[in-house]
Amino acid sequence: MSKILSLYNSLYEMYGPQGWWPLLELHGKKGCNPTKSGSIKGYHPDDYSYPKNKRQQFEICIGAILAQNTSWPNVEKALINLKDKRLLDAEKIISASDKMLSDAIRPAGYFNQKTKKLKIFSKFYKSLKGKTPSRGDLLNCWGVGPETADSILLYVYKQPEFVVDTYTKRILREMKIITSRHSYDDIKSLFEDDLSKDYKLFQEFHALIVEHAKRLKR
Repeated sequence: MSKILSLYNSLYEMYGPQGWWPLLELHGKKGCNPTKSGSIKGYHPDDYSYPKNKRQQFEICIGAILAQNTSWPNVEKALINLKDKRLLDAEKIISASDKMLSDAIRPAGYFNQKTKKLKIFSKFYKSLKGKTPSRGDLLNCWGVGPETADSILLYVYKQPEFVVDTYTKRILREMKIITSRHSYDDIKSLFEDDLSKDYKLFQEFHALIVEHAKRLKR
């Protein structure tokens, strides 16, 4: 068994299904709020049917952008602000003033830059007209890097694109599987070449790595 698959099996045995990506409307719903580090609401373990509608899809997209360079609790606060101000919609974000939008997402940090990113992405999202974007399309959208693109493809469109984040790099370095010289795409290929192309497996593995790294940090 490869080190990658062995890592997955070990983490799954320790923590079980994670139920990513957390969604606001699942807050308080029975079976959707297991105790997790980093966020306490909106998870849906063992239920891969989410997102179930365009509203949930867009929320995950926006959350992936807001999550850049900040922690999930801060993203959650920003998303709640957007929802309370009825801005959690592509058309509403496009038409909102920069000040209104930046005030709402202030908890997520870098709010001026992220305001611009959200407006540009919202126009891009509308242009898709319900179609699944390619990875190249997402990367050509200003403000969307590899990690954000893969998060959107994996959790919104259920495409088997593995997400490589800081936690993934940290754990693999500690396991002597990678060095600091490995690029994002190098690490992404390690997982995708070694695992079945299954979006459920990729979702769980990424979420398990995050959960494990956060617990180690504590």
